Amino acid sequence: MEVTTLLQREPISVFDYRCTAGPSAAPFVEGHQTYSISYVRTGSFGYRTKEGSFELVAGSVLVGQPGDEYTCTHDHVTGDECLCFRLSTDLVESMDDRAKAWRSGALPPLSELVVFGELAQSAVEGRSDIALDEVGMLFAGSFVDVSSGRKPETSNVRTPDRRRAVDAALWMSDHSHEPIHLEHVAREAGLSAFHFLRLFARVLGVTPHQFLVRSRLRNAARLLTDRSRSITDIAYEVGFGDLSNFIRLFQRASGMSPSSFRKGARGDREILQERLRRALPKMTR
Repeated sequence: MEVTTLLQREPISVFDYRCTAGPSAAPFVEGHQTYSISYVRTGSFGYRTKEGSFELVAGSVLVGQPGDEYTCTHDHVTGDECLCFRLSTDLVESMDDRAKAWRSGALPPLSELVVFGELAQSAVEGRSDIALDEVGMLFAGSFVDVSSGRKPETSNVRTPDRRRAVDAALWMSDHSHEPIHLEHVAREAGLSAFHFLRLFARVLGVTPHQFLVRSRLRNAARLLTDRSRSITDIAYEVGFGDLSNFIRLFQRASGMSPSSFRKGARGDREILQERLRRALPKMTR
């Protein structure tokens, strides 16, 4: 079993599991140390717990709770890959006291869950600007809703809560050049990370991390018009800790590299016209 740590933080950690066991591998008893939900990306395997026996395929979700023992079997195919989210006890208990949803077992591929599983995978691969801890909480929240039979909330957000989300956004905008994590902003808002994420997304239409990234990109676009600053200095100044990540996100947002954007801002009409030509077909579809 190959395990790669993708994110290790309170209240959620994310791991990539790649198993090469096949029908000839002897099963053995293992134990869950934390609450966890694992999205099966590829392959198939059996999962035996006190709750019963399950066969998992791509799109299935493996569920674990602390202290429970389990056995994995590989009777049918060789190899599987999972994206595992481990959640703290405090986080699970903050989900409307519905921790009972975490009974070690499995769920089949469900549309309400596979969309978040694939979104999480796109975040791992750098194809989405949503943060791994955020999509993990969205995945966990959807899992709890499905497991408890609870429908997503559609009621209006109270005015004080709207103000709380807006105040958090304003604070993030002012501090976007600093390292900011979800649990930090949630603490400033006086909410658990799980409830803050849901409130912020409902009020503003984006997750806190997406808002933070876009604030940094907005500041970068403004600074790129200054010829005296290097692109590397700008990336770090606005809050990006990695130059390649900044270039990738800026390219996705604007359709051009930071250097091309800078040339266009300096009057290179050919670059701007090319960007306009690419945009027009999309606008007329």
